[in-house]
Amino acid sequence: MTNYVNLVKLSVGSESVESLQDWQNEFRMRFADGLPRHITRMWPKREAELLAGGSIYWVIKGEIQCRQKILALQPVTDDAGIRRCAIALDRKIYRTQIAPRRPFQGWRYLKPEESPADLSENRASETPLPEALAKALSDIGIL
Repeated sequence: MTNYVNLVKLSVGSESVESLQDWQNEFRMRFADGLPRHITRMWPKREAELLAGGSIYWVIKGEIQCRQKILALQPVTDDAGIRRCAIALDRKIYRTQIAPRRPFQGWRYLKPEESPADLSENRASETPLPEALAKALSDIGIL
């Protein structure tokens, strides 16, 4: 039995894993440690489980495509003086098996046994299949 939990979150505005990486590379420079962060309104109630080995799984264009390990949850204050949660992430992005996901707001908890598996290192560096083909293969359980 696992003692951690993951998050799943829409990567709004990202067109690909590479565009998520590019955005994070720019945004992370705002922080002294240079780690990428995702700022969210709500503080996760299951903080201890997230920090026990959880990752954030990114939904890009309607599909989970990658994940990043969650390193810390940190309080930050926005420009309006409102307290937010900064989810500090590992710089490494792990590509995962494609998993379709319907739109939702905020983030959701994701059990490890329901999380898509990482692609092997040699598969992660492959040129991605065309989106329609990857979706069709995923729908029939091949990818």
